[in-house]
Amino acid sequence: MKYAIVGTGAIGGYYGAKLVRAGKDVHFLLHSDYNYVCEHGLVINSCDGSFTLPLIQAYDSSSKMPKCDIVIVAMKSTNQSMIPDLIRPLLKDETLVLLIQNGIGLEPDLQVAFPNLHIAAGLAFICSGKTEPGIINHQCYGSINIGNYSCKNDTLLNGLISDFRESGIETNELEYYEARWKKAVWNMPFNGMTVVMNAKTNELLQCNSTRQLIRRQMMEVVNAAHAVGVTSINEDFVEKMIDMTDSMTPYSPSMKLDYDYNRPMEVKYLYSRPLFEASKVECDMPCLRMLEEELLFIESQRGHI
Repeated sequence: MKYAIVGTGAIGGYYGAKLVRAGKDVHFLLHSDYNYVCEHGLVINSCDGSFTLPLIQAYDSSSKMPKCDIVIVAMKSTNQSMIPDLIRPLLKDETLVLLIQNGIGLEPDLQVAFPNLHIAAGLAFICSGKTEPGIINHQCYGSINIGNYSCKNDTLLNGLISDFRESGIETNELEYYEARWKKAVWNMPFNGMTVVMNAKTNELLQCNSTRQLIRRQMMEVVNAAHAVGVTSINEDFVEKMIDMTDSMTPYSPSMKLDYDYNRPMEVKYLYSRPLFEASKVECDMPCLRMLEEELLFIESQRGHI
């Protein structure tokens, strides 16, 4: 199958490079570091073994790319309005679009623009960053959960999962809503808290007061998931996420990096949308609503809203 990576950053670049290394046909859309990568290649500094792709199929415009079987969107959701125009030249009648993005509500919003499009969610459990051109630093983990939102072509979906696994990527298929809300259990507390507390993940968990606050925030996500009908997530999963974070390399999540580099933060889909979905079923998330308000204040002070 032919792949397109729309958003060759810390996540898209890493998974795309793993696919290339396994012999898959992958085409990368780049922006600011297009010229650098064309000249120097794509470097993956990884805890699982570093490697360099000296030559990749790189493009500076999606209009120059071939139509693909699988389009992997790994852009920040702050650029969501750009995605329809970016992916339109890449679509065939039977293309599957995989959104490896943070938040709730991304797939329904894209489906409005493309009513017949095959769409799936990709929820990456990975510590990876890209703070300089053409170099991706993969610190730990790397698995991905796939949730089928609207793909009716089993061949495409199963082929994607098979290719990921052949590329050395631990891949699991989950029910769509379970996959999205499970990722929110980690994302909603840690992304915002690392910003407002100006701390890495380990520092938040080493302090008993913020550790307990993180746990309460995680339980708010679990309760919201139950309220919207996802009953497969429980308190045991919260403890698993805390234990996992205890064992990971001290980490600044993507929102903290966006804050540090004065980029817009993904408040809408990471906070406002899940809070709205919970409110529709009369489920309150007071700790996370306060966190959203703090983040919106920070964004207003920085001129991003």
